[in-house]
Amino acid sequence: MSTTKKAKKHGAGHDAPQHARTRPTTLDPDWEVAPTESLRAPVGFDLAAFDRGSTPGFAGGKAAGQALVARHADELSELQERLFAEGRSGGSRSVLLVLQGMDTAGKGGIVRHVVGLVDPQGVAHRSFGVPTPEEREHDYLWRIRRALPEPGYIGVFDRSHYEDVLVARVDALVPPDVWEARYDEINRFEEEIVASGTIVVKVALLVSYEEQRARLMERLERPDKFWKYNPNDVDSRQKWPAYQEAYQAVLDRTSTEIAPWHVVPADRKWFARLAVSELLLDALRRLDLGWPPADFDVEVEKKRLAAT
Repeated sequence: MSTTKKAKKHGAGHDAPQHARTRPTTLDPDWEVAPTESLRAPVGFDLAAFDRGSTPGFAGGKAAGQALVARHADELSELQERLFAEGRSGGSRSVLLVLQGMDTAGKGGIVRHVVGLVDPQGVAHRSFGVPTPEEREHDYLWRIRRALPEPGYIGVFDRSHYEDVLVARVDALVPPDVWEARYDEINRFEEEIVASGTIVVKVALLVSYEEQRARLMERLERPDKFWKYNPNDVDSRQKWPAYQEAYQAVLDRTSTEIAPWHVVPADRKWFARLAVSELLLDALRRLDLGWPPADFDVEVEKKRLAAT
């Protein structure tokens, strides 16, 4: 669905219902700094110096992190249902979660353990791999536009339009002047998305070189993990320095005020899942969602129903 078709004026109709809200204003004690601040990529962020086993802003351990995800699960689910109800009632808003990371960074685990906490009927999940013949006939953003979440949905991109400034750059799939121009094109594209009523949550899952090797080796040592292994993963691993340079450019060039990047250390799976669940919850809270009002006379319908 194009952003033009989605665009509506905010604050009208069902986009801002005036019913009871569920929006806590206090920060959980285990968060010393809110995840929206502690994980946001700052100006001058140095990817090479980033500790991928750290837990930025979070003082608790694994048990505390898992407990916090569990405590917030009901709120996350209810807010997603409110968003879905709003979309079914004429609203125009949605959320887009962009997950980007090297192989084994945990994107699939995020989808299962975080996005899996909400009703799947309100989730639109897409994974972007090698373009199909049809997709190659169009601009690189064509397939992305077609996959944007409809009003009321949480869209999840497992890899995304950023493949076209990551893989395309590292593997020289297009000339340098082509991928160089794409940073500004992507920024403009995301401005359109946000203007249409979508909150964009961009997450760079950063796994270390050592942890990636351990996870790939585990896939080779466990028959139940063979299906996850792809020989191309080792090919990409051999290009690690080039990919780190490409990721640094993405963070430098496309972390904007309206669609900032959040850098999430991915060596500790529990923390990565906690971090993304908190970022997604924050996005839903910011929508200040209520329940859509009835578009019928409730008392009349009660009487009609009682009469049956």
